[in-house]
Amino acid sequence: MKLAFVVNALATEEPAYTTTRLAFAAKKAGHEVWTIAVGDLAQQANGSVTAAANRPADKKYRSLTSFAADLLDRNQEQETVVVDDLDVLFLRNDPAADAVDRPWAQRAGVHFGQLAAARGVVVVNDPFNLANAIDKTYFQHFPEEVRPATMISRNSRELRAFVKEHGGRAVLKPLQGSGGQGVFVVGGKGQQNLNQIIETISRDGFVVAQEYLKGAEQGDVRVFVMNGNPLMVDGKYASFRRQNSTDDPRSNMHVGGKAVAAKITTEMHEVIAAIRPKLIMDGMFLVGLDMVGNRLMEVNVFSPGGLGSAGSIAGVDFASEVVAALERKVRLRRTYGAVLDNTTLATL
Repeated sequence: MKLAFVVNALATEEPAYTTTRLAFAAKKAGHEVWTIAVGDLAQQANGSVTAAANRPADKKYRSLTSFAADLLDRNQEQETVVVDDLDVLFLRNDPAADAVDRPWAQRAGVHFGQLAAARGVVVVNDPFNLANAIDKTYFQHFPEEVRPATMISRNSRELRAFVKEHGGRAVLKPLQGSGGQGVFVVGGKGQQNLNQIIETISRDGFVVAQEYLKGAEQGDVRVFVMNGNPLMVDGKYASFRRQNSTDDPRSNMHVGGKAVAAKITTEMHEVIAAIRPKLIMDGMFLVGLDMVGNRLMEVNVFSPGGLGSAGSIAGVDFASEVVAALERKVRLRRTYGAVLDNTTLATL
């Protein structure tokens, strides 16, 4: 199998990242692997999609660290890859990370992914529906009963009224963002800064206001879902609870959150069952769900992280299970050809 991962930039990748772990698992399974920075994609005059890409050496690697050193080497002489000749293109770039400094890059992965899919490459997650998930409005298309009450607005008066309606405590964040960046929990002492918080977020666009969920102070639970079902190996779920031992109310790993073991409750299974039809319909192969009790906080469809943390806690290799699922999709593509469109194949 020929497999390439699209990332924001090689300079921002790390050995511990989920993307690198997936690439390592694919390499160990005997597949050809590349990483492609989203800015290195191109469409040629003949219509083919190409990319300047990094490739690890043709050898067996003993550790993730040594593998990543080669895969992400910015000084490596890159090779030109014809994306059309790949079996799988895995889009792992986060548009939110490019929103400020590189707005041109936000939709590039999705658009080139669509071109590749049209030429027969298996592209995950499905780029045709990822185009509708660039910001948090995508979250509003999931069943209302599994989401916290939410308002999206730039009107300060409306936002203050929403916070008041929900007992003076709420979560405010930018419409487009990830990793806990720009997220504020207002209430108590934070209430006096509400106007300033709204003004700060709304400078760059819309403000998302969500009711504060009881139990959120204990952290949220990240659950990986693959092909519409919780990712599981040897009876263990790819999941963990994110907790922050500091005064920061956010639990994201980028802001000091720590991964600990989590129990997947009946309520959580019900939430996953409720959103499964849309995930499958949209071709969302691998996603990260962030949950508090019986409510969803986020649906991360671009670059959910923490697969290594989940594996360390469970003592199993989840990355190899993801690679095995991709192998199956390639076999199905070879068997059925264009009969199976990319959106359908992405979650089979």
